Amino acid sequence: MERLNQAIANTHARLLAEMQQHGHWEGELSSSALSTATAVVALSLVDATAHEGFIRAGVRWIAAHQNSDGGWGDTPVSRSNLSTTLLCWSALGIVSQEAPIEVVRLCEMWIRNTVGSLRPDEVAKAVIARYGKDKTFSVPILMMATLCGRMGDNAWSRVLPLPFELAVLPRSWFGAIGLPVVSYALPALIAIGHARFHHSPPGWWSPLRWIRGWAWKRVRPMLRDLQPSSGGYLEATPLTSFVTMALAGSGEKDHPCVPKAVEFLHRSMRTDGSWPIDTNLATWGTTLAVKALGDDLPRDQRSKIKSWLLDQQYTSIHPFTNAAPGGWAWTDLPGGVPDADDTAGGLIALWHLCDDEDDRQRHVPQAAAAVRWLLDLQNRDGGIPTFCRGWGTLPFDRSAPELTAHALWAWHLWSVYMPAEISERLPDAVERAQRYLTRTGKVFAKLEARRTIAYTPRHRLPAPRRLPHWEPLWFGNEASAEQSNPIYGTAAVLRGLLGSGLTAKHPLVRSAALFLFADQDALGGWGGAHGVAPSIEETAVALTALAPVADQFNEVVQRNAKPVERAAAWLLEATREGTHFPAAPIGLYFARLWYHERLYPIIWTLGALKAARDALTKS
Repeated sequence: MERLNQAIANTHARLLAEMQQHGHWEGELSSSALSTATAVVALSLVDATAHEGFIRAGVRWIAAHQNSDGGWGDTPVSRSNLSTTLLCWSALGIVSQEAPIEVVRLCEMWIRNTVGSLRPDEVAKAVIARYGKDKTFSVPILMMATLCGRMGDNAWSRVLPLPFELAVLPRSWFGAIGLPVVSYALPALIAIGHARFHHSPPGWWSPLRWIRGWAWKRVRPMLRDLQPSSGGYLEATPLTSFVTMALAGSGEKDHPCVPKAVEFLHRSMRTDGSWPIDTNLATWGTTLAVKALGDDLPRDQRSKIKSWLLDQQYTSIHPFTNAAPGGWAWTDLPGGVPDADDTAGGLIALWHLCDDEDDRQRHVPQAAAAVRWLLDLQNRDGGIPTFCRGWGTLPFDRSAPELTAHALWAWHLWSVYMPAEISERLPDAVERAQRYLTRTGKVFAKLEARRTIAYTPRHRLPAPRRLPHWEPLWFGNEASAEQSNPIYGTAAVLRGLLGSGLTAKHPLVRSAALFLFADQDALGGWGGAHGVAPSIEETAVALTALAPVADQFNEVVQRNAKPVERAAAWLLEATREGTHFPAAPIGLYFARLWYHERLYPIIWTLGALKAARDALTKS
């Protein structure tokens, strides 16, 4: 307990030291080879001479961060993957005079070993197979490879056409017409769709040729209308770079959105020559920090943080997604888009930041707007999607269990304060959300609820995958099967269910807890899935969720197993008593791009150690 208290004090001090002067946490996302490659190509196509310094710095960073096998991963500590390696290969092709010969040789060897050859048809087939019917990322990759001269003769025929003409339709129709890109990728649909049309139009006899020619004049101005004042679409380097290179590569360098996009890329480059996947996750990081600090946050700081957080809530219709007022985005920058996870996080943080009941009553208008926003977002299946209701055909537009449980938590906290018209909607929404979680918990066998689990290296519950669990949309693990992360997903669902007022007797809570108990490794940690090496992030989120109910599963978990104590001990060792926080790439960004965030291990460790202390004190 003495070690635990000291580690909590150390971690608490470290997290407070990370707070910015205006009352929020900005964090730092990992540098990205993928982002760096796309930025290099975009700047090269706009004006290679004018942007020579940025281009050279980016190429040097790419060359210095090649993996030993010849490929690149999404972060400097990620394993090589096809998408990032092809984009780096493409970038090195357009700046061949700057590219080290040995780096290119090793890269091409990796691609041959992975794809089978460097033949354009084989490369295109491998990219399309990786993403399936979702063209959000497969088409930009093939477009960039084509613009960089990597796809041989008739290259544009391998870039699948995108129906950019559909952007002239009312935004409310997009979910119904089944666009082949996810909701946040409308600028890419327009710019890349036009680039493909410009270089490889249908025959003169095809109606599509005339329709798209007519449509371009009408959707061309939309790219400027959708561009935030920062110049960066979604504050993301890849999306901004893809739009910029598509325009520059199709005779549209004079498009009014290009100068602002170039300014954004200039500002976003780090001193080492790299670009991150996104500028920051300030709002998300701040709400996580508030939840971890809880009552330990001094009153004067709570007031400052609350003021900053309320300033981030959208009070008008969002120009990009047409989202109603009331939501929060992941960032405080103008390129953010309101989403479910951050809106639920904003509601929960606001509840914690209020000093007392009277203070909460004063903020009912803001809370009611956010609760209504989440209610209106709920899909027909009862689940909560990320951005837009009804866009359920592609992976990153579908309902997600961790988002649904997060919304349940937020709804429960504020339910007693809601006006009648919202209170009347909540019971049905909660019931539908719980039914969704019941359906989506992956059950492979009947749960043996009374089974005793002995936690020793030689005797563990076999095959935790046979127990109900949930896979998240926005977090994964590179080492697990299909790169999923059922530990994070199930822990997020469990914590949301407990926050929504359910007890350990509820079947959903029981299922989630038993799965996490079963997958704790012999030393006390958790990885992203069974058999995967544990990380600080995954161990912390699992411990935070389990600690409050651990003592209610004594009939299942033998007392001498001590799961909470062992998990806390594992974190104490891994963080060196709360002083060392190496980050792991468990975050999934758009189109399944990996990232790690400096704040995650700090925030989640603090929450986990405090939850463990509460549980151990109580027991």
